[in-house]
Parts: sequence; C-alpha cells; structure tokens
Amino acid sequence: MEKSFKYVLLTILTLSVFTLTIVELTGVSKNSLFRRFKDGGEGSFYSRDGEVFKGEIYAEQVKTRTQIVNEMPKTTMQFYETKYNFGNIGAGRVVTHVFKFKNTGQNPLMISKTDVSCGCTTPSFPLEVINPGNDGELTVVYNSEGHSGYQAKNIIVHSNALPEAISIGIEATVQ
Repeated sequence: MEKSFKYVLLTILTLSVFTLTIVELTGVSKNSLFRRFKDGGEGSFYSRDGEVFKGEIYAEQVKTRTQIVNEMPKTTMQFYETKYNFGNIGAGRVVTHVFKFKNTGQNPLMISKTDVSCGCTTPSFPLEVINPGNDGELTVVYNSEGHSGYQAKNIIVHSNALPEAISIGIEATVQ
C-alpha cells in the first residue's frame, strides 16, 4: 500500500514538472497569448521584470527601456516640487498628485523606471521622450487602505538625467 502511494506521488510530481516544462518551452504567457489573439501582436507587452513595451515585440530583438535610457546622452531635469503633503485623509481613501518636471538640459530626457517604498504608491510617467526645455508630468496615486497615522512614501525616478536617480515623496496623515 505504502509503495503504491509513493509511485502515485512520484507520477504526479513527474507530470507536474513535465507540464511546467511544456508551458515554458511553448511560451504561454501574456505576450504569446496576446500575439495570438490580437491581430499580430500590436499592443502592450510585459517583460519578466515588469517593464512595459509598446508595439510588436519579440524579446530577442528588443532592448529593455532601462538599457535604451542608459545609452542616451546625459541631460538634466528639475522637479517643480519634490514633496507633496495631502494633509489629513480618511482611511481607505485614494488620492492623486501630479509632480511636474522640466528637462533643463541640452539632450532629450527619458524616464526609465520608478521605484516606490510601498506597494500602496503607484507612479505613472511619460513613456515618450521629453525634449529640452519641455515639461513632463509624473502622476502618483496613493491608496491609504490599511494605513493609519502619519505616512511618508518615496518615489525614486530613474532617467538619463544627472543625477540618474531623483527622490520625490508624498506625505499624509491617515485618520
């Protein structure tokens, strides 16, 4: 009885590994399914590290956004404000603030990514290039669900500007 139980477990384990291998080798993912059912693959695609790509993407032919930005000539950027305080907000409330910035350098500016100190904070930034002298906007959405008291959240903005990482932040007192 015990011996047949071991064989059943071993068979299940083997089939599981085999299934996972087939799934990986066939490329069943957001990208491949999207290509198959959406007119040749036009749209947004997601890399394994979460980067978003637009258009028709084949991973072996595309550099990541971070690689592209790292190869761009350096420029400078200036945020009009680097901290914003929402004041007192109710628990569970979702608030939004737009941080405006300017490309103060001589070369095009591109943001490669943002890092946040909490999953409750969601930044979105322009995917296109910001030309010298032009302004851009970075929108930050903060969800106070599950938080109370004074909250301070940081957003690190990575780009081809010097310095390559700039910290901006939001504050709120959740009641």
